[in-house]
Amino acid sequence: MAELTESKNFIHAFIEEDIAEGGRYAGQTVHTRFPPEPNGYLHIGHCKALIIDFGTAEKFGGICNLRMDDTNPAKEDTEYVEAIQNDIRWLGFSWGDRFFYGSDYFEKDYEFAVELIKKGLAYVCELTPEQAKECRGDLTTPATSPWRDRPIEESLDLFRRMRDGEFPENRYTLRAKIDLASGNFNMRDPVLYRIRHVEHHRQGSKWCIYPMYDFAHPIQDALEGITHSLCSLEFENHRPLYNWVVENVSVPHRPRQIEFARLGIDHTVLSKRKLRQLVEEGRVSGWDDPRMPTLCGLRRRGYTPASIRNFCERIGVAKAPNTVEYAFLEHCLREDLNETATRVMAVLDPVKLTVTNYPEGQTETFQVENNPVDPASGTRPVTFSRQLWIEREDFMEEKVGKFFRLFPGNEVRLKGAYVVKCTGCVKDEQGNIVEILCTYDPESRGGDPADGRKVKSTIHWVDAGNCYDAEVRLYSNLFDDPDPDAAGKDFLACLNPNSLEVKTGCKVEAALATAKGADRFQFMRMGYFCADSKDSSPEHLVFNRAVSLKDSYKPGK
Repeated sequence: MAELTESKNFIHAFIEEDIAEGGRYAGQTVHTRFPPEPNGYLHIGHCKALIIDFGTAEKFGGICNLRMDDTNPAKEDTEYVEAIQNDIRWLGFSWGDRFFYGSDYFEKDYEFAVELIKKGLAYVCELTPEQAKECRGDLTTPATSPWRDRPIEESLDLFRRMRDGEFPENRYTLRAKIDLASGNFNMRDPVLYRIRHVEHHRQGSKWCIYPMYDFAHPIQDALEGITHSLCSLEFENHRPLYNWVVENVSVPHRPRQIEFARLGIDHTVLSKRKLRQLVEEGRVSGWDDPRMPTLCGLRRRGYTPASIRNFCERIGVAKAPNTVEYAFLEHCLREDLNETATRVMAVLDPVKLTVTNYPEGQTETFQVENNPVDPASGTRPVTFSRQLWIEREDFMEEKVGKFFRLFPGNEVRLKGAYVVKCTGCVKDEQGNIVEILCTYDPESRGGDPADGRKVKSTIHWVDAGNCYDAEVRLYSNLFDDPDPDAAGKDFLACLNPNSLEVKTGCKVEAALATAKGADRFQFMRMGYFCADSKDSSPEHLVFNRAVSLKDSYKPGK
């Protein structure tokens, strides 16, 4: 896997300039932060930002804070706080003792807002949201506010009373006094505080005024000593406001904001609102549904931290928005699992194979490699007996085309065991094949026939006397449209009705009886799988296919 610290991008170049002799942060420790809003679960898009924040600090021997952006009380919940922490730990990052909440700074935010009022740089405005929109102006017309010249003492009094809960929502706002004619609309006297009579998940009913993100965030960064505030590209036009705030209140530090392009992936949506809708409408089983792009969903499906970190590193850090193929994410997972996953045998559509010349009641054991790519992974015992299970598609009563597996008169190699020759099949009254018959060559144990004859095909199998039933879930893209999030599209209409196929009555070898969600396996010829971390148990084994063996991604495409 490519190491995150090996790469150099424009963010790293800026930081190197900043910490060099004579730079704005010369002699200082690089200090970043990851500020998720706890109103949902982290998804692969957040993961890119997370890895940039933590990975950049890691590269420069610095530190990274974890701060919950809980300044909006409406949709935040401790469930999401805990989930975010679990996801970050799973990816291998640590924030040490630097865990904060944006709401920790509410008192300081209020004090700095008062400071701006006293400096004549903020005022209480009485425009309703609708009126403010009407007074916003356009590129050739400045915005207006009849309350811009409200006396400082009057604004101070009203702002205090806003905090004391005297007024209903939307009665007043606190606005910065910057430039009503600015070409950047974020600078046209933006709202700094609004009244919200909503219970906060940590502060309870202590506050009924809440700071806007554009005001609170730069203050939080400055108070924590952040050197580089790394954020996605939609905040580029907000940077002048970020700088204005830290320059006009008495904070101890002046962080630098640097923007990068968000991650886009085809065949999915990365809007938290839309993902929430999928969950709340029951279109998926939850935030951790293995079809979801959430980190908990990807983890449950079988993705590894190494594969996700490698994916984010290899797509790079750009200034221009781009969309990455989902197939590349799968490609990164295959690369990792090819080196680390244990090879096992599982039959997803089983039919009985009887070795008619093998002694009844006899069982023997073969030692099978756990992973041929990694000799140090060792071997495990696999039993063989007279009755086995094989894939139904590995038999044809009458050969068609270039079919080299089992059909009457043909020989195949049973993986790691013997060469067998098909002698026929047994059908039920409806004409369905219920058993395939064969004989084995005792001289071919663990390899090819002793007389040197050629066998063209190898198939997998499990011992019918030493296996377990399992449920296997096969996943495809949640959306069959490559761009379900495009403007004007109903993303729900783009859902793939065949994104989940459930197979029951599958047969898996005995080694899988104690499989855990953290274990990854290659089911030979079938794909890469893991035990479902929520539904699988020793009494009812459930396996999720993380990714198929076939790789549709072409490097350099």
